[in-house]
Amino acid sequence: MTAINDRPIRVIQWTTGNIGRRSLHAIIGRSDMELVGVYAHGSDKVGLDAAELAGWSEPTGITATDDIDALLATEPDACCYNPLWPSIDELERLLESGVNVCTSAAWITGGKQSPEDRQRIRNACERGNSSIFGSGAHPGMTNMVGMVLSGSCERVDEIRITESVDCSTYESAGTQTAMGFSRDPQTPGLAESVAEESAVFAESAAMMADAIGAKLDRMTFDVTFTPATGDSDLGFMTIPEGTVAGVYGYHRGWVGERNVVSVGFNWTMGSHVVPPKPLEHGHVIQVFGVPNMRTVLHCLPPKEWTETGFMGLGMIYTAMPVTNAVPAVVAAPPGIVTLKDLPPVTGRFGE
Repeated sequence: MTAINDRPIRVIQWTTGNIGRRSLHAIIGRSDMELVGVYAHGSDKVGLDAAELAGWSEPTGITATDDIDALLATEPDACCYNPLWPSIDELERLLESGVNVCTSAAWITGGKQSPEDRQRIRNACERGNSSIFGSGAHPGMTNMVGMVLSGSCERVDEIRITESVDCSTYESAGTQTAMGFSRDPQTPGLAESVAEESAVFAESAAMMADAIGAKLDRMTFDVTFTPATGDSDLGFMTIPEGTVAGVYGYHRGWVGERNVVSVGFNWTMGSHVVPPKPLEHGHVIQVFGVPNMRTVLHCLPPKEWTETGFMGLGMIYTAMPVTNAVPAVVAAPPGIVTLKDLPPVTGRFGE
């Protein structure tokens, strides 16, 4: 927790990949935040102005660095931390230095980490009087909507969130292969590998269970792989006939024999696949109970959108629940906080 007295929140941006550069762009444009540093994961970005990394029109005077000591010397209040996977060493260093962390990395509750590493984070928050918030990367806004919908129910039996999209525009061959795409569906251990790669979905389920007062006994994972019926060349990777072109799975939380939370995906790649359920091209959020509630979130381009394809929209959609949460996380009590602990996270009026 950091006290802010009538001044912009001092923020550093950690990494500038697909999601990080969208966060960086938003920070530069906000009057209630001051960009004071940028951490560059790759040496090719060191020394570049933040504007160049974010696609901002005017230079900021802030250049990227891989010197963590130099970043901490800027006395930041918060860090938007956007690598794909969290580094406990990095998080510990930031938090014990008094820097509040907001992240889209595979962190929501820290449940994916070992008990020892999660305790390291708690201890770092205590030493630094700081907080860490993770929205998840699928993106976290869906969790909030699921919990809000449950507020209309007298009784909640299950919250179910399904990311139902064509992943062909997400140009990251490494990520897609890790999720099973283009691999032989009979590969030994493939289901277990996908469960591990998508474990942040399980954290999302556990967080929502906690929000509705359900004490989970166990978590499970189930997945169905659908093979391609023909070859697809996506430019950045190929999906050969017979390899995985559809991944349909859920991380499920259980109370006894009752499945009370489910967070999963109905993903396809390429044009030669028929998934188990038709794509909804968005996030399907369902609450089963009294009454049943259902909505689908679609991420659509504004009239002024000029980028090729819609991948950028998805990156903004993932980054903004993190960036927009910075003021609330800075004001939060020290420790690990989730969406259920924060006031509603909102965007900013376009000035």
